[in-house]
Amino acid sequence: MANSMEESKKAFLIKSAEKLTEQIQSMANYKSLYTEIQKLVASTAVKREDFKDTLLDALKSNGLETEIRNTVFHWARSQGSLSSVSEQLTEEVDLTYLKKAQIQWERRIQKSLNSTCNELNVPLARIRPNADREELSEKWNELSTYDIDLSQYRPLYAPKDFLDVLFSIRNPSFKKQPDELNWEFSHIQIPKGMSLLGVNPEMPSSENFANLEEERIYIGEKVLKSNHAPIAQEFLKRGAPRALRGQLWSLVLGSTDLEYYEELKNMVLQYDIVIDKLIIKDVQLTARNDDQYFVFEDVLYKTMLCFSRDSEVLAPVTTDRSAGGQVIHAVLQGKPATLENTLVFPPSGVIPFHGFTIHEQGIVALCLLFERLLQCHEPLLWIHFRNIHIQPVKIVFKWIMRGFSGHLPPEQLLYLWDLILGYDSLEIIPLLAVTILSFRKENLMQVNNQQCVEAVLADLSSLKVVPLVQLALLRE
Repeated sequence: MANSMEESKKAFLIKSAEKLTEQIQSMANYKSLYTEIQKLVASTAVKREDFKDTLLDALKSNGLETEIRNTVFHWARSQGSLSSVSEQLTEEVDLTYLKKAQIQWERRIQKSLNSTCNELNVPLARIRPNADREELSEKWNELSTYDIDLSQYRPLYAPKDFLDVLFSIRNPSFKKQPDELNWEFSHIQIPKGMSLLGVNPEMPSSENFANLEEERIYIGEKVLKSNHAPIAQEFLKRGAPRALRGQLWSLVLGSTDLEYYEELKNMVLQYDIVIDKLIIKDVQLTARNDDQYFVFEDVLYKTMLCFSRDSEVLAPVTTDRSAGGQVIHAVLQGKPATLENTLVFPPSGVIPFHGFTIHEQGIVALCLLFERLLQCHEPLLWIHFRNIHIQPVKIVFKWIMRGFSGHLPPEQLLYLWDLILGYDSLEIIPLLAVTILSFRKENLMQVNNQQCVEAVLADLSSLKVVPLVQLALLRE
């Protein structure tokens, strides 16, 4: 029996290693990494008579071992939610009804997009005129000064439209189990008794530092020096210092490919697609008019315009068997309808809307988790909502759909996303939504209509994310 289990484990490891070896070859940094390893093997640091040990020592001293570990880490993260898990669920559960709803929704958005183009007499895509290209390039770092008339453009749909579609989804074979409700998020734990940024940065340090912020900066710099992505991810669970946050996020996400960013930027400059107007309009309606988020306006333009050209975003959607996978093919205006003149529209596969975001773990699953957590841990509040005929998810849907962007103060939003990256899970978002309702439970229990409920929850500026998440996760 023991031998059989050992052989099975060995076979699994061999299969995983083969899959890893094959897929790493398609990663962006593979070619440069392979070249560096070849140079190292040919150097005097590696001895032929003791090849394995001297190679391992050379990889460590050269820093290539860390780069290989980071490559495997980023590969493992990319395999997570959209491939193996979704395929397993598809095999075990009949998701036909969900696929049908997804396809219908995607077709509705595509129809809305085509209607917008017809009404405004604009093409889905065209080669960007020289004058426009030059102006866009010149103002790339200050796109808030890029002046175009968008008065006739409207968001393709509002959060309420999306929520109505989700409410209409019904699983025909669903049978409720009496003991089904439980806290499904208990596997995420914040260490007890440890100091976390975002609670009180002036908290006394356990070492010879003036305060916790200073200590975290010192440790964070050591983490960055190690250049080890898993360590950086663990560090984020206790909050990132402002000065180091960008570098830590880049290390965890593997965001180092400047050449690819330049390619995406050039695609923005080369092709004018109607999505560009929707993105610019969206930022104008949100960040530009917000007294705390307006400072991010130029960064949002650049990030979202490049994101719309990133075809790597589309790949898992079209290969995921639990997704609809519907795409539009647009022929460039004024060009023959040939393969060379046809674009997948948009290249990222994501059509933006008012309150743009994307959820790898699925908006349906996040809404479901919110409802289960609320019903399980705030039953009186759940019953109160039922008695006054309010669906709780209607109250928090904008928070969940936007990842709290635009609702929390920027600093608190960044602490929230430290946790999301640290735990590699969007489930933090519905958890925080439930905790906010719990925190304001006393006031919510005293109102009896949706307008008053929304008024109680309208201002989140005084909330601190980390203490609230602690409040939820450290319950006994």
